[in-house]
Amino acid sequence: MEMGKLTIDANTKIAALLRENPEALEAIVSISPKFTKLRNPLLRKLMASRTTIAMASRIGGCRPEDFFAKLQPLGFRIGSDAVGEAPAQAAPMPAFMKQLKPSDVVDLDVRPILAGGEDPFNLILKKVGELQAGQALRIINDFDPVPLVQLLGKRGFETYGEVLQGGVFHTYFFKGGAVRMGATEAGKRSADWAEVLQRYEGRMKEIDVRDLEMPLPMLSILEALDQLPADQALYVNHKRIPMFLLPELEDRRFDHRSWEVGEGDVKMLIFKA
Repeated sequence: MEMGKLTIDANTKIAALLRENPEALEAIVSISPKFTKLRNPLLRKLMASRTTIAMASRIGGCRPEDFFAKLQPLGFRIGSDAVGEAPAQAAPMPAFMKQLKPSDVVDLDVRPILAGGEDPFNLILKKVGELQAGQALRIINDFDPVPLVQLLGKRGFETYGEVLQGGVFHTYFFKGGAVRMGATEAGKRSADWAEVLQRYEGRMKEIDVRDLEMPLPMLSILEALDQLPADQALYVNHKRIPMFLLPELEDRRFDHRSWEVGEGDVKMLIFKA
């Protein structure tokens, strides 16, 4: 395929655009100042694989047509069914927001972290993991964290977002009684661990992510899975059960087994379901 000949629409992932033509990065950055963060390689790797043009348009306060106008001169083809989204309407306030007391809200302003070129993902996961039932994490940012909303929504968190004067986004993640943090999947040892290990004997790729800072363990595992042959398994040395990786594995149709050998020593086998 020639560079820049990809046919795109509102559902095309940002990662696909960048793989097809690296020049797409600066074209996207020119659409909105909020996209300058994509120049950070770590944030780009984390966000681009989950974010579509439609989602990015919400983040940047623009429309998919703005992307098409910038990308078409680079050789990208615009799909015949590519349609823009109407500007997002304010969602009705959910019941949990009406009942939430100020003392039940934990604030996290990620703007200074992002301004310093750091990734707040690990801190967000830590704060979410510390929430008690009936509490909410309020993330303060200058854009709508659409991929994070999707990720935590799969875990059972209720979400609500509002835009304040000046373009400041407040996004709430409420922990109710039905939140699934993966505890049932984090047993001391999967019942059929030895059986699955034997099944993939001689057909395993091994990686060690124990010494990596968040979110590099998750990114490294996903990158290794992208390159994993369908008949092989990925053997992961980790410090903990990566709870927020599990819904990603499910989405990508991978299965897994785990063995908590001891404190800070977890083994995982990940393979095609």
